[in-house]
Parts: sequence; C-alpha cells; structure tokens
Amino acid sequence: MTDSEKRSRRWRRTRTTVVVAALTAAGIALLVRTPAPIGHWDDAAGQDRFRAAYDTAFAALPAPARTLDIRTGHGLVRVYRFAGERPAARPFLLLPGRASATPVWAANLPGLLELGDVYTVDLLGEPGLSIQERPISGDADHAAWLHQTLAALPEDAVHLVGLSIGGWTAVNLALHDPAHIATLTLIDPVHVFDDLPLGTIVRSLPAALPWLPKSWRDGFNSYTAGGAPVEDEPVAAMIEAGMRHYRLELPAPTRITEDRLAGLRPPVLAIIAGRSVMHDPATAVATAERALPGGTVRVYPDASHALNGEYPDRIAADIAEFTGARR
Repeated sequence: MTDSEKRSRRWRRTRTTVVVAALTAAGIALLVRTPAPIGHWDDAAGQDRFRAAYDTAFAALPAPARTLDIRTGHGLVRVYRFAGERPAARPFLLLPGRASATPVWAANLPGLLELGDVYTVDLLGEPGLSIQERPISGDADHAAWLHQTLAALPEDAVHLVGLSIGGWTAVNLALHDPAHIATLTLIDPVHVFDDLPLGTIVRSLPAALPWLPKSWRDGFNSYTAGGAPVEDEPVAAMIEAGMRHYRLELPAPTRITEDRLAGLRPPVLAIIAGRSVMHDPATAVATAERALPGGTVRVYPDASHALNGEYPDRIAADIAEFTGARR
C-alpha cells in the first residue's frame, strides 16, 4: 500500500471532518442566537475543551511554516501557511466549512502541498482561533474581512478553495471584490447551487441546541457524512466541541442566484457530491452547468458531503488540472 493510499484510507475513517454543514441552515443560526452581538464561547471551560480538541486534531497536520494573526475590520483572523513542494507557484488558500476550522483539511494538505504553498484560514465568527471583535451584519461584511485577509498576504492573488459554507464564503468574496482571487474551487458548497433541503434543516435542529446530549450532535454529523461513525475521531471531537460551546452570531448567508453566478469573473471549478444531503445533487449540478458556462463541473457520484475526507487524492488531481492551465 502506497503512502497516498494509506493517507486516503486513514482519512476515510475521519471523513466526518466535513460535518461543517452542521450549522449551515439559516434557521439554526436564528435558533441559537444570544443577546451578544459577536460570536463567543459559552464559558472558559468550554473554550478550553474546544482548544484541547483543536490541538489534538491539528497534530495530524504538517507543521506550518508560519502562523499569522491578521487584523481586519471585524476581528483577528488566524491564518497558517504550509510550505509546499513548488514555492514559486501561486499558493492555495483554503476556507473550511462551518464549525470545522483548519484541521478539517488534514486529508487534503499532502496532495495540495505537492502543487504549491497552502494557506488555511479559521473562519471569522466560527469556532476556531480567529477572534471576532465586531458584528458581521451581512454578506458585505463577510467579504470585507476576507478581502482584508487576502490583501495582507504577500502574494497578489491566490487559488481560493472553499468547502461547504467555505464555498459560499469564497463565492461571496468573488462577487464583492475578486481582486486577489486567481481561481475558485467550490467543494460541495451550500447556498450556492441549491437551497438547503427541508429534511436536513429539520434533522439539524437538535444538533443546534447545545444543552442536548453529545449523541444528538454526533448523529447529525454522521448523517451529513453518509452514515460514517464519528465517535473517537479527533477532528469530529473538535467539531462537536465547537458546536457545543461556541455561540454563532452570524446572519444567514444569502442564496447566490444564477444571474449573480453568471457574473463571476474568476474561473470556477465546482465539485458536487452525488450523495450530499446539503442540497439536491442533481439540481446543484444542473444549476452549476447552466450558470457557469465557462466553468468546470465535476460530480463524485458516491461521495457524501464529507467528500474532502473521502476523496482527497481525486480532489487534488482535479484542482491540479484546473489550476495548472491558469497559473
């Protein structure tokens, strides 16, 4: 068994790292709101529990070459830079899904680092090591903090890769200010090519209530990952701790309409999971192909929403092919 196969096999067991969809529904955000204007931890013990789980999950990643805390108008954004095998190539910047943070990319970093340097970001206003300091009141604010983050990097542009709600975050930035975006790769994005299914919203509601047992959150996380078990996995433990102890204070993301998608300037690669529960896959594919006539659409028929952990090598190969002609 090759090293690549070993990595793939190991990370299939942790594909729940993409259960980032756990709180993507707009209704969930409304249900768990508290009077505080910014995202915050329920108490110091909860934050400590999350940080311990974060550190444990982070240990599976390569050592970052640099750790940056970038000041933006809405808070301090934690960014890591990982040194790749082609430092002269244009770097990648990875945006995780909801409640997952940088360790969600553990399965993907080895393949992407073969292509160049990689930045990862802990989304502002989410569980992670970024620190929200001012309210994020809408799509423009989401775009503003991310634009300021990219502007602070030494490169003029990056290949932007977004997973789940990170895919929406990437598209939202491209619609507001694409200046620092060379290409867009969207990995089973939510609120972009279709609405969140009602059944998923209903199943997610118990997971959004922090006082309910851990098993309820684990159950929903397993559902988004195609039924994979989530117990005793470091990244899944980190995600559950974030769901349990962090209070999101973010507005519901605006569904991206087809006419706005058609106006995207950067080239787009859309990767859709055929068994995703975060949209209707057939509808998402049809929308992407219709709204992005110059884009590239890939469908992984057997993948769940946790496809970044299920198919890391295939994703790296598709990204290599897509970005290789656009460097």
